[in-house]
Amino acid sequence: MKIEQLTCAVGAELIDVNLGDAVRDDGLFNEIYAALLKHKVLFLRDQTLDKLSRIDHMKFAQRLGELETHPMAPSHPEAPGLVQIYKNPESPIDRYENAWHTDGTWRETPALGCVLRCIECPPVGGDTMWANMVLAYEKLPESVKSEIAGLIASHSFNSSFAAAMPQEKRLAMKTQYPDAEHPVIRTHPETGEKVLFVNAFTTHFVNYHTPNRVRFGQDYNKNGSDLMQYLISQAYNPEYQVRWRWKPFSVAIWDNRSTQHYAVMDYPPCHRKMERAGIIGDKPF
Repeated sequence: MKIEQLTCAVGAELIDVNLGDAVRDDGLFNEIYAALLKHKVLFLRDQTLDKLSRIDHMKFAQRLGELETHPMAPSHPEAPGLVQIYKNPESPIDRYENAWHTDGTWRETPALGCVLRCIECPPVGGDTMWANMVLAYEKLPESVKSEIAGLIASHSFNSSFAAAMPQEKRLAMKTQYPDAEHPVIRTHPETGEKVLFVNAFTTHFVNYHTPNRVRFGQDYNKNGSDLMQYLISQAYNPEYQVRWRWKPFSVAIWDNRSTQHYAVMDYPPCHRKMERAGIIGDKPF
């Protein structure tokens, strides 16, 4: 297996390897996982169904941890837990994936990572971008690092996926997925790296309104909001990013604990089929 780094910040392509082999080869799996922790997102080409069956796609992801379901997307009938992200020319325009986000931060335990394969895609357009949020934290001014130390933020399913639902359904979903609170700076549980952990699902700081930060109530609205938007915008810096052009049977594996991603919606109505295995993570600290 050859590992080709794609940018200075994040991402590497694995060459001359079939992901299905790693289901049964511990040495190969460990090598791939070590590369994932180092590069944070890995890419592979030509992972066709004969090389990586849907069952093996699911089993590879299960080596990383227990699979999660998604409340808004169905699983493939051949492989429970393999979520189908299928679009056709009649599909409504997606308004959630084309925002910089970390998967499932509206959960108490956001995803550890994901294994995503393209089955069908347009010949041009629909790239996905990833940002290294460890690097984003490292590059913050020291004054900002001090200011955000110890801050906790709220992340909401209710104000994102559920926002367009009828009120009764939205409130039911809010009961099922109450807003989650996570540290603004999380620690990666395996590498020990510090990660800037706010994204498009983050709504506000929950412990910003303290005497040393707020003179009058209006300070919270202005200063807290400006700081949050500044932190969220760090993922937008190209210096922290990699951009991947999909082809049929390409695969991306990412560490959701240390990255954000953005699905570029620049393609016309078309058939686009992606299949994703998300892995349940742990509670951020």
